[in-house]
Amino acid sequence: MTLRIKRRNLFASFALKWAFRAKFFDMDATDRKILAELQADGRITLTELAERVNLSVSRCQRRVRDLECSGAIRGYRAVIDPAAVGLGFEVFVFVTVVRPEVVTDLDAALTDIPQVIEAQRLFGDPDYLLRVVAPDLAAFQHLYDTTLSRLPGVQRLSSTIVLKQSVPIRPIPTRL
Repeated sequence: MTLRIKRRNLFASFALKWAFRAKFFDMDATDRKILAELQADGRITLTELAERVNLSVSRCQRRVRDLECSGAIRGYRAVIDPAAVGLGFEVFVFVTVVRPEVVTDLDAALTDIPQVIEAQRLFGDPDYLLRVVAPDLAAFQHLYDTTLSRLPGVQRLSSTIVLKQSVPIRPIPTRL
């Protein structure tokens, strides 16, 4: 009975998260065009963006602001080549925790490690997938031995060195 209730609560939690994310489907074609243009060039001027999506500048600005406020646009940033800044050694680290209660402490600890450029909490085993950058193998080994292996609640770490990036990070599809 308890397991059934926990499963039901887990499903309800997932359903609620996905219902929140379903805002995507409420967007019209113009909103999707704006998102596609901004993903292609985050430095585009409002005037040029408005021209590309066939809106007035003021209406385009309103839509961009609405997309930002809704959370559809989470920010703007430059995409930097890790090798160009001396961090061309990339590793995926799989983390298994000893018990679920440690995830809050682990999340906080991970945010303090600048070499961890992405961390995903997974459903199932392992519990986390970390994307880690370093200058070379020796630097990664030092980080692994002195920091990653000492993270709170870690039961097991498993690493995979990235040979090459076959598909570069690309924009989120605005049409499916």
